[in-house]
Amino acid sequence: MVFSSSAFLFVFLPIVLIGYIFMPEKLRNIWLLTVSIVFYCWGGPAFLPIILFSILINYSGGICLGCIQELRLRKVILSVFVTLNLLIVAYWKYANFIVEIMENMFNCSLAINEVVLPIGISFYTFQGMSYVIDVYRREVALQKNPFYVALYICLFPQLIAGPIVRYSDIEKQIVSRKSSLEHWEQGLTRFIVGLGKKAILANTMGEIANEIFLAPCEENTVIIAWIGAISYTLQIYFDFSGYSDMAIGLGKVFGFQFLENFNYPYISKSITEFWRRWHISLSGWFRDYVYIPLGGNRKGNVYVNLSIVFLLTGIWHGANWTFIIWGIYHGVFMLGERYLKGRWSIKIPAVFGWIYSMFVVIIGWVLFNSADLEHAVKYVRSMFGILPLGQVKYDISRYLNKYTIFMFGVSVLAALPIGKNLWNRFSMLCSETIRQIISYILTLILLVVCIMYIMTSTFNPFIYFQF
Repeated sequence: MVFSSSAFLFVFLPIVLIGYIFMPEKLRNIWLLTVSIVFYCWGGPAFLPIILFSILINYSGGICLGCIQELRLRKVILSVFVTLNLLIVAYWKYANFIVEIMENMFNCSLAINEVVLPIGISFYTFQGMSYVIDVYRREVALQKNPFYVALYICLFPQLIAGPIVRYSDIEKQIVSRKSSLEHWEQGLTRFIVGLGKKAILANTMGEIANEIFLAPCEENTVIIAWIGAISYTLQIYFDFSGYSDMAIGLGKVFGFQFLENFNYPYISKSITEFWRRWHISLSGWFRDYVYIPLGGNRKGNVYVNLSIVFLLTGIWHGANWTFIIWGIYHGVFMLGERYLKGRWSIKIPAVFGWIYSMFVVIIGWVLFNSADLEHAVKYVRSMFGILPLGQVKYDISRYLNKYTIFMFGVSVLAALPIGKNLWNRFSMLCSETIRQIISYILTLILLVVCIMYIMTSTFNPFIYFQF
């Protein structure tokens, strides 16, 4: 169920909120767990046993690690339960890809049924693993109540597309938390802002990108190819950051404090900075559970450690060579920046750093959005005018009119901290009462506009649902 769908906004969410208000405090966790399971089943009840099995594995792993003190045995137990988590992902997410590789290598056909990818499996599996690993490290206390572990993994705001919430972040909040009127105000406002990012900006940019990327590359002029690439660059940011905003907002309504997942990544002046600002929960997960255990900056070869992390980052995103190459591609620039740091005495002006970063990121998103490597290469060639141009079906006016130019401008400004900075300055110049009144009015207007877009649009995908 998509957060920006009519079913969620007008049926599911009101029922959940009303039920939560009138539910006795002792039963609120049961209510949230119940509606979270319903939410997950809405997208495919056949996948429910998988997430229940994931809960069972990680709860059992925590129990075993919490009860056993002998270090060597604890390491064996940790290895077993991490492997079980990885096997779940390996089968349900990568089985088809592995079969395809084997068929190509051995020039044969394997009569194996295609495996359907369960929604959100990468997110909830990583959450489950982080709980088991943290119990092993004694960074969190063993949770003996299986319903608390189930709620941590199943909690519907972040279940499908993150952010990846660690048990340590909400350990105390699962057991006891307060949900005040202030939390509701802040949470619902954040949710509506995220809804605006998704329903208005991401969907508008997505329609343009989708049409251009699906067209034969030979039909795209240089300008049209760049319009498509930039449109997708904006779409994926507002799609994913919008979802994260909605998840964080709903979490706050229920008394949970989820950490931020984006911090204006498109103002980055290096790829290193980009990955500090983009999908922060995933970057932090790989840093703490892969990079540092490999040795990080202190042990082993830091370049090898970084290479492994970015290879895994690409693999995590999907069973396709485009994702793997995309991860390696970003890793190459990260390694290059690290190598040059301290060896390059010339200070590059910030504007050139930003141009370089955005160029690398945009080309990377072409890889990310292409069905296969052949299409990605052809598309990049069309961006630089080195692909033989065929019969151009549409000219630039099909994609750029007064409305889309305006939305491009709004999207670019919204991807920068300009609006946030202006609002902060305005808040300092007026009273708290006036600030709240204006905030309520703007939020209400945004909600109405979102509803108008949702009711009139048929294009409403969530990119990160596939992960």
